Amino acid sequence: METRTDDFYPTRLERPTKSFERQDPVVHSSGSDRSDGPLSETELAQYERDGFLVFDSFLDQASVRQFREDLRGYEDDESILRSEGTITEPGKQGIRSIFGIHELSDRFDRLTRDPRILAMVRQLLGSEAYIHQSRINFKPGFHGKGFDWHSDFETWHAEDGMPRMRAVSFSIALTDNTPFNGPLMLIPGSHKTFVPCVGRTPEDNYQSSLKKQELGVPNNRDLAAMADDYGIKAPTGPAGSLIIFECNTLHASNANMSPWPRSNLFFVYNSVENQLQAPFCGNKPRPDFLGNRTSTEALMPVTSEERRKTG
Repeated sequence: METRTDDFYPTRLERPTKSFERQDPVVHSSGSDRSDGPLSETELAQYERDGFLVFDSFLDQASVRQFREDLRGYEDDESILRSEGTITEPGKQGIRSIFGIHELSDRFDRLTRDPRILAMVRQLLGSEAYIHQSRINFKPGFHGKGFDWHSDFETWHAEDGMPRMRAVSFSIALTDNTPFNGPLMLIPGSHKTFVPCVGRTPEDNYQSSLKKQELGVPNNRDLAAMADDYGIKAPTGPAGSLIIFECNTLHASNANMSPWPRSNLFFVYNSVENQLQAPFCGNKPRPDFLGNRTSTEALMPVTSEERRKTG
């Protein structure tokens, strides 16, 4: 595969290539726009340093209960279970992920447009944004499998054609995240470096990679070096907690060996100025539920009346 002249982050290569410093800002707003939002300068500096932020009790418990009730209904909905956007665990019928979650429910859709979230997104991305991808990751007690170390941006760049690092994920815990039920692990500071990955991407790679990712996984040498330099953090907190993490922050999670389930909601926001191009791996684009190319207009905040319906 020939490297494109507009490819600032070559990956999925034939042979190993050295990691290199990211070529995009971490916080994209500047001047007065940088301070025009709910995140303080201290929080913005922490995000630039670590690549993530953690907030307890972003959603109240009444709202969390209603979202969990919706999820229980999805687990029994045959049309959702048969959908291509529903991913099962390897070799099992248990649900691993449901993609396009904001299109299944008005309640989830309203949450993507919560004014508190969009104000932070605008402050971090320096522009309006749209939903690139949404999903819920399930980890039932005793049986929930883990997710390998990866940079989301590496996959979105190679397989979706996201040109620059100008996207951010908001992860909201719908169950308590404890040290025992497979919480999200992040390497602080890893977002500053891009780690090219080796291997040609087969067509429709997502059909296997969403069950177990093998391509687009950094090599052990680079992972070990970053973990030695920066350490590993595994934020925990009650249901309703929020983790905001930069699109290139390396993250993973272990299997859930505890009896307590873990379910986390993810909304990925991409700048309207960072629209998807042809995938940089040279393949056809993935389905819209993985890399949205259809509804890319700027999200409008919900009104006060709509917001009351979220809870």
